[in-house]
Amino acid sequence: MFKFCPNCKSININFINQHFWKCKDCDFLYYHNAASAVAGIIKFQNKILFTIRAKQPCHGMLDLPGGFVDHNETLEQALSREVEEELGLQIESTCWQYIASFPNTYNFQNITYHTLDSVFYFELTSSPCLELQKSEISEAKWIEISKINFDMIGFASLAKALKTYLNQLDNL
Repeated sequence: MFKFCPNCKSININFINQHFWKCKDCDFLYYHNAASAVAGIIKFQNKILFTIRAKQPCHGMLDLPGGFVDHNETLEQALSREVEEELGLQIESTCWQYIASFPNTYNFQNITYHTLDSVFYFELTSSPCLELQKSEISEAKWIEISKINFDMIGFASLAKALKTYLNQLDNL
């Protein structure tokens, strides 16, 4: 990530234990902490709404609507914002039900970001009209729960979250 110290421009900067950058010359410290990300499992009848990623990472693979949390947002606010941006679908932030969180990595422009993906669900009572954000999503599709191919889900954290959700449904 850093070839030179951002503070003193020294080349004596190291990534310690895959956790923080430290400069030997000026004691600069940069903690590369996990970024908060959210995803939503949106269910209608016996189907789950998936998106198809329009770009890397995981281009062309199944995904759940969501994204990164902005500063001063709650997880639920971020998810509602992302769902509206990506799908044109308005879901109030208070409607999301928490499932679980899973660590993940997100590789972007040769940098590996560690994320903590918090996953929520919401069940729709009617089929929505979707307006896709084509720069992020090439397609949206409803897949019957029994026909979900977990190998086609781009991020392992979201596949785990979906399995957790479906196990909860089975136990109801």
